[in-house]
Amino acid sequence: MAFRILVLLACLLLPTGALAAGAHEGLTCRGCHAPHAAKGDAIFAVSPNIKDVNKRTGQPNSGSTALCLGCHQAPDKGGVGIKPIESHISHPYGLRSVNAKVAHVPVEFMKDGKFECTSCHDPHPSNPNYKYLRIDTSAGDKMDRFCAACHPMKADAKQSQGLEFFSSMDENQVKPFSPIAAPAPAKK
Repeated sequence: MAFRILVLLACLLLPTGALAAGAHEGLTCRGCHAPHAAKGDAIFAVSPNIKDVNKRTGQPNSGSTALCLGCHQAPDKGGVGIKPIESHISHPYGLRSVNAKVAHVPVEFMKDGKFECTSCHDPHPSNPNYKYLRIDTSAGDKMDRFCAACHPMKADAKQSQGLEFFSSMDENQVKPFSPIAAPAPAKK
């Protein structure tokens, strides 16, 4: 009898455990969003991280970046501690403007006029790309393709041609990507 109960429990719990095998795959929508118990000014299920100060702006982060850092920042910096990022070795995020000498960010990557975590990552489980990147990098083997989207002057021009970016909010799942050309050098 006890054996049958164990087998029944294993059958019931195994599919749930399999779903939790990946990073965001184990989350339901309510892992990040809580329409009826929202924390912060959006429908966040976790409190937005307003303790961590963006080193580039000197201000606490806001928007989707504050949501991401609610989980992906160390507890002493206001996060839960799940794979915390270190801003001094990470790509910049939470920026109101991007230096045109450094990058040419496509409008599709900006969120409410800001360069956020979600500019590069679409964290929804439907995103099949490596590390939830918005451009397929062939499991990280072709990162130059992704970097070329915003940094065409530092990459082979062919890298940014024919790119498509993923958006879980797009019913077609993929949109054509039109890279922004690097500005011509100033004439002397």
